[in-house]
Amino acid sequence: MHEFRPSTAPPAAPGPVQRAGLPRRRLLSLGILGLGLPLLAGCGSTDTLARQASAGDNKNYIAGDGSVTEYAAAERKPPVVLTGQLYDGTAVNSRDWAGKVIVLNFWYAACAPCRLEAPRLEALSREFKTQGVSFFGVNIRDEEPTAAAFERTFGVTYPSMHDKDGGILLAMSQYVPPQAVPSTLVLDREGRVAARILGLADQSILKSLITGAVAPG
Repeated sequence: MHEFRPSTAPPAAPGPVQRAGLPRRRLLSLGILGLGLPLLAGCGSTDTLARQASAGDNKNYIAGDGSVTEYAAAERKPPVVLTGQLYDGTAVNSRDWAGKVIVLNFWYAACAPCRLEAPRLEALSREFKTQGVSFFGVNIRDEEPTAAAFERTFGVTYPSMHDKDGGILLAMSQYVPPQAVPSTLVLDREGRVAARILGLADQSILKSLITGAVAPG
């Protein structure tokens, strides 16, 4: 498991960071890109986030810590098991994802970083669509009109499940801490969590994580 976590504490002693099949160059690029996360992960940390938040109240927002974790294939836990429903009533079952790479993004409309990252996720969903990657949002708070307005405003075309009752979040609690929104998970073709971002998703880093999950082996 490789984790890039912003911290003010003294750096830990160096240890092994490279797993079989993961080029050293890719590890270095992820680490370098990850240095920018602390500047963006917190709510209201920049003027841009403040402007993005102006359309929502941003109440009770708790930021993820900005960490990026990639799990080596041998370290991945059993496939996730979850069911949900899209806002249009379509049922979703993780059993139907076998053989596909899935990206799950936990969000809600008044979350400022969610607004900032929405165009990035949309761009990646379009880029990877031809490679069989499916994106799903998991909205933890909003009713359909609010979620639909968000999707129109930010041009989001992939579907979202509504999770006001917390069933999906509970099923994924070992990966997504309560209220750490936004958070993004990448599931491999076997339905296992291959990577996780807690906090605002950097587009380049998320692209690298998806590419790793798509790659054979």
